[in-house]
Amino acid sequence: MTYPDGDLRDQLAHLGAAAVSAGLVVGSGGNLSAREHGADTCWVTGAGTWLDRLGRDDFALVRIADGAVVGGHPGPSSEWRLHTATYRVRADVNAIVHLHPQTSVLLTALGHDIALATTDHAFYLREVAVVPFSTPGGAELADAAAAAVAGGTDAVVLAHHGCSVLADTVELAHKRAFNLEEAARLTRDALLLADGRPPPSCPPFRAGGSV
Repeated sequence: MTYPDGDLRDQLAHLGAAAVSAGLVVGSGGNLSAREHGADTCWVTGAGTWLDRLGRDDFALVRIADGAVVGGHPGPSSEWRLHTATYRVRADVNAIVHLHPQTSVLLTALGHDIALATTDHAFYLREVAVVPFSTPGGAELADAAAAAVAGGTDAVVLAHHGCSVLADTVELAHKRAFNLEEAARLTRDALLLADGRPPPSCPPFRAGGSV
């Protein structure tokens, strides 16, 4: 099955259902967004929505400059600032995934880096940033996450909270978010199997297209 095309909300709904099925978020946690390339507005999941039950009416159309809701849409997730702040510093980003991947959060809480040990992890993620804890939904967290990715990083763990993963398409953001948690689980397994030693990083390689 190819990835859904057309309306960005349909693509985000597909991603949300997959994320819940994979255990990367529970209940009404997490939020998703996407915009057309160069647009000054973005679709953000509505407040209180469950990511595996999303329909087109469950999204707010938000102005990136100030967070104002455009049209008669529902109010956005309380984490809308996390999305708009990142779009303002990354013109190349058209999709943002905020999930609560437990292994990624646990490893960083314990002071461990997430190792990129496989070719997939290295190809899709390249590096993983971590930002210190800030209250969820606030401008401080949004600004810290935006600063962490302003230089081109596409995956950041928000300490004791979750992750923010970016891409130019919803599909690529989906792949990156899933590879982040897979890399964290592999790192955890290595730490357990090798007496606390992390796995080695994947050697540099030249990828010829999608891995």
